[in-house]
Amino acid sequence: MRVNRRSILKGGVLALWSARATVAQKADCNCTMAPDGSPMDTGTSELRPVIERYGVELRDITRVYALPGSATRQAKLEGFYTDQVRLLDAIHFDALSQSGKVDYLLLRVRLKHEQKQVAAEARLDAEIAPLIPFQQIIIDLEESRRRMDSVDPQKCAAALQKMAADLATARAANAKASPAVLSHAAQRLVQLRNFLHTWYNFYNLYDPKFSWWVDSEYKLADAALDAHAQLLRRNSGVPGPLDAGGGRGGAGVAGAGAGRGAAPVRPAAALGSNEELSGVGPVGNDALLESLRAAMIPYTPEELIALANKEFAWCDKEMLRASGEMGFGSDWKKALEAVKNKYVEPGQMIYLVRDLSREAIDFVEKHELVTIPPMVKQDYWEEAMTPQMQLVNPFFTGGPTIQVSSPANSMSLQERLESMRGNNIYFARATVFHELIPGHHMQGYMTQRYRPYRSVFGTPFWTEGMAFYWEMLLWDLGFTHTPEQRVGALFWRMHRCARIIFSLSFHLGKMTAKQCVAFLIDRVGHEPANAEGEVRRSFNGSYEPVYQCAYMLGALQFHALHKELVDSGKMTNRAFHDAIYRDGNIPVEMVRLALNGQKVARDYETSWKFYGPLA
Repeated sequence: MRVNRRSILKGGVLALWSARATVAQKADCNCTMAPDGSPMDTGTSELRPVIERYGVELRDITRVYALPGSATRQAKLEGFYTDQVRLLDAIHFDALSQSGKVDYLLLRVRLKHEQKQVAAEARLDAEIAPLIPFQQIIIDLEESRRRMDSVDPQKCAAALQKMAADLATARAANAKASPAVLSHAAQRLVQLRNFLHTWYNFYNLYDPKFSWWVDSEYKLADAALDAHAQLLRRNSGVPGPLDAGGGRGGAGVAGAGAGRGAAPVRPAAALGSNEELSGVGPVGNDALLESLRAAMIPYTPEELIALANKEFAWCDKEMLRASGEMGFGSDWKKALEAVKNKYVEPGQMIYLVRDLSREAIDFVEKHELVTIPPMVKQDYWEEAMTPQMQLVNPFFTGGPTIQVSSPANSMSLQERLESMRGNNIYFARATVFHELIPGHHMQGYMTQRYRPYRSVFGTPFWTEGMAFYWEMLLWDLGFTHTPEQRVGALFWRMHRCARIIFSLSFHLGKMTAKQCVAFLIDRVGHEPANAEGEVRRSFNGSYEPVYQCAYMLGALQFHALHKELVDSGKMTNRAFHDAIYRDGNIPVEMVRLALNGQKVARDYETSWKFYGPLA
């Protein structure tokens, strides 16, 4: 890919609004205004065309060379990232605007991380190769189809037949491999079977000669692959992606609840097994450190666990204060039980969510915290979180709509009680605005309109961190003024502390999935089924290892930045919050560089210790 460096540098313009503005709305920037009164995205960064081209090129490479384990894919990705680094090195960093420098650093960090990921993928391929020696047969068949080579059905049948011998070799290697390697091999085998299905179905549909030669051999090979996948999963002790999250096991069946009393807590033996609760195994310290570096979090996993425990201590103190005000003294769990039992009647949750969303909007606008475009308040509605979805996420999720967790007729009495108690009036009050406005719903609206090219740098430390930051800020501003409301907010704050501790401890090999569930029940006060859903969601393979840390850590970053720029008087609340939406979804340390205008060098490394002493 060739880019004219001179045109990149000359094409830049100065940033069109000042991060140090101290007045609200239109005076906060010198921008072209949209019809609704909000500033237009000007796309001022000189790196924008480079990043947009990077995203398009990477999308096409991964679409065309899609087969994991393929040497062709590996070589294409290595070459692509090498070319991108060469292009970036050729840019005159000091001549860039502050936005351009931020984008340069974002792309440099992204490229370094991706290069490490490609190298790690190669090492993983070497580790699992003895367990799936037939992998290359499947890759060759599918890559040949994608090249539109002429197919030879007889040779294809012979290749499939050879897989039986390869499977016998793989079974011998199975006994010598570690559980982690076995788990990775099982996940890869799921992908390979899917590619083999695609290959077979394509030719089988059009070519009767192909079917005559290949049909029986394909069926035998597919059955053998399925049996091998089951063996890998059993020996690894961790189910593969197709099994993760399937079925609740012992969840939601023991005990019976009555009325609005406390739901009975099941004994630990009744909790789902480690295998049923997790779809992946621990990734280890090195992988955690690399994920944290990519997110620009300059702390070790052990330091983050210490940070979480320090935040937990603050929560404990505040929870005891609220418990005392409610008449329960130092027994905060009784206060929490009282709050859990204040839930709406069946069928009324949708109206509670509606009213809570409007309450938060009114509060934010009254305090002039952020500019809310009119359409943001009109383009969301509610959808139901089905009972099956609640097995994995027992609470609410937000975005274009808010998906509401509420008891359904098909649930058992125990499950319905746990759903209502886990989404009671006061828990919901701190959840709805996290999911809608000014949280995830507004985030999605704004990132589609401001610097959308930065979407390739998206991180949960911005997405989840900002949404939880709003919970922290509204606490500071008195949104939670009754002890019951504070207990509801503190439950979620404790939950985010616990997420750091149990997720990192699991990936460091210090806690099992079952121990994580027990920790959430005992330390935070979760309903058993909800604790299982949380752990299942965390380790089903769909989230990166540090995702659950992002809520608390990203929020603390935004909170520290608010102190630096708003409490100091350099920016108003509205100017600050408008700016963090308009700079896009990027690591919070880069938001800080964009707003404070500090001088940076091209070899800048993440260094922002946003929390302070941990001792």
